[in-house]
Amino acid sequence: MGDFGNGQLDTAEEEESGPGLWKSVEGHIQGKTLAGLIALVPLIVTVVVLVVIIGYADSAVRRLPFVKGEPWDFWGVGMIVAVVLFYVVGLIISTRIGRIAMDFKDTVFNHIPVVKTILGVTKQAMASLTSQYQFSRVVFIEWPREGMVAMGFVTGQAFSRKTKDSIVVVYIPTVPNPTSGNMALVPEDDIIETDITVEDAMKLVFSGGIVLPEAFSLARMPVEREDFGLIGRFETAPD
Repeated sequence: MGDFGNGQLDTAEEEESGPGLWKSVEGHIQGKTLAGLIALVPLIVTVVVLVVIIGYADSAVRRLPFVKGEPWDFWGVGMIVAVVLFYVVGLIISTRIGRIAMDFKDTVFNHIPVVKTILGVTKQAMASLTSQYQFSRVVFIEWPREGMVAMGFVTGQAFSRKTKDSIVVVYIPTVPNPTSGNMALVPEDDIIETDITVEDAMKLVFSGGIVLPEAFSLARMPVEREDFGLIGRFETAPD
């Protein structure tokens, strides 16, 4: 009887361990598959977008009479022509005549009902993509009230020759659309410095706080004191 009872117990344990092992394997496969998907999707999307853009550019350029059948009729020539065109336009609009022409273009298009909406949305999107090249660094300030901090981008700085004080111009973006936000003039002593890069900060804004840096530090660094008050280092991912 004792041996028969032990056999029933062993069988029950095997039946319980079977589903548990399968769930463990299933969870492992699902987790790794999802991690691989998340890692590869940005690369795949980037490659697909580039291939589509190059394809459209080639279809417009390679059918031209002075390109078709010539030695420079190869895949990717459209993108090369597009880059050269962008460069030339950039040179033109950097001149006084070019700026006048661009202002005239905006004036005309802004009077066309549908076109002005499309133009405005496109300009906002491009401004958000290129804004990281206009910000000097990322900081935190007490906003909108004392005891609460908000992330902002430094866009300028002003100095007082009389008092030697400095004021920092901080742009506080709206999440997840950084093209709108608030501007604050903050004494430099009240600025909370951080080691977050502009690129990581833009990812943080666009994701609504989901894509956090793995770690970042905050510290007050007054201009007239050599010491600084370390607020702390924060980890967002376990070791």
